[in-house]
Amino acid sequence: MDPTEQINQLEADLLELGSLLEKAERKRVQEVLKQEQKKVEKELVVKRQQKEQQARREADPSAASKATYTVKITNYAWDQSEKFVKIYLTLKDVHQIPAENVEVNFTEGSFSVLVKNLDGKNHQMTVLNLLFPIDEKESCKKIKTDMVLVMCKKQAAKKWECLTKVEKQSKEKDKPNVDDNADPSDGLMTMLKKIYSEGDDEMKRTINKAWSESQEKKIRGEGMMDL
Repeated sequence: MDPTEQINQLEADLLELGSLLEKAERKRVQEVLKQEQKKVEKELVVKRQQKEQQARREADPSAASKATYTVKITNYAWDQSEKFVKIYLTLKDVHQIPAENVEVNFTEGSFSVLVKNLDGKNHQMTVLNLLFPIDEKESCKKIKTDMVLVMCKKQAAKKWECLTKVEKQSKEKDKPNVDDNADPSDGLMTMLKKIYSEGDDEMKRTINKAWSESQEKKIRGEGMMDL
């Protein structure tokens, strides 16, 4: 099967998975479909890149012997409007190369960028698992001075708190678990117990002394500190 047919098959798989996901009601089934959808998206990105490389080799058989290598794009920023998520890729002199050397491919949940033969190198960036689905047909690129602007069209006018689902999961994992109804003194007690268990002998003596003094004050009615 040639690369074009493989890409067509993967695109058809992606469409059918999306249709099945919309109809699925069981959470477990939804998760399985989402995982398969991510796998197909990754494979589609790879096949598209392979097809591009094959086309370049066929167009210029000597290209394989040229000293062009690929580097990852790491210098970027992003923001958003009501309709678009905008990714700004800083690439010096990118506006001076042919526009067709800047290739951007979109799927519903990802995008990839390949800038060919800029300063003797290819520059590449792939972002998978976008936070929310995008409209791949309405998404586009714009080339500006020393910059490529990738414009991902939102399917829904939601505010994105980050670019990918992985970033969101990381933020939620790092977020402290705060119970608004918890007694503040419980948190203090937990902290003191932790300090006591991890502290050296001097720290333990200090805490024991503070505990004893606070209990004496409570008995005399002079303070309410309860460690």
